[in-house]
Amino acid sequence: MERGAGRGHHRPGVAGRRPRARLLALLEEPLPTVELARRVGVTPSAVSQHLRVLYATGLVTRARDGRQVLYRRSALGDQLTTGGGAVPTPSADA
Repeated sequence: MERGAGRGHHRPGVAGRRPRARLLALLEEPLPTVELARRVGVTPSAVSQHLRVLYATGLVTRARDGRQVLYRRSALGDQLTTGGGAVPTPSADA
């Protein structure tokens, strides 16, 4: 088999999505990192790294609940996930 063969091919549905897209799809309800890792089947550390990027880009929000942090899709993440219209972009005049 050629090196790198099969890259870029993915199965349809949640199981075949890229990790961040899978996480974003799951975050319709607030969930902690450990639960997300269990549902996706990866380590909490891997989930944490992806959540860090999703948070930095404004696609998820986070809130502390006792000893855990709950993550949820932001309004922007909802728009992207549900196809709820164009995602607003900042204007150059602002």
